[in-house]
Amino acid sequence: MKARNHCCGGTGSGREPLPGATVEGDSRPRGFVRRGANISGWTVPGAILLLLPKCPACIAAYIAIGTGIGISVAAATYIRMGLVAVCVGMLGALGAMRARSLIARGRA
Repeated sequence: MKARNHCCGGTGSGREPLPGATVEGDSRPRGFVRRGANISGWTVPGAILLLLPKCPACIAAYIAIGTGIGISVAAATYIRMGLVAVCVGMLGALGAMRARSLIARGRA
């Protein structure tokens, strides 16, 4: 008589989805936290780019008013360029992920 393994003993694969896991083709709405994170992922970098002043002296003044630490205009220029690069990079990555998911679904 041949011994049977517990993992292979059933007719199926023995791997059931975890409770609450999304199954392929499931159209349940996403959770509140996930939707909020998805929306804030787009709005936060966009709002930063929208509200970011072009003048490095203004950025230095905002930092001084907000934190009480004075920085030079040259440092404010680097901070501004860094913020712009991070925000544009985040928006580009989010756009690429969205395009990838649409292509995977066959909508694009």
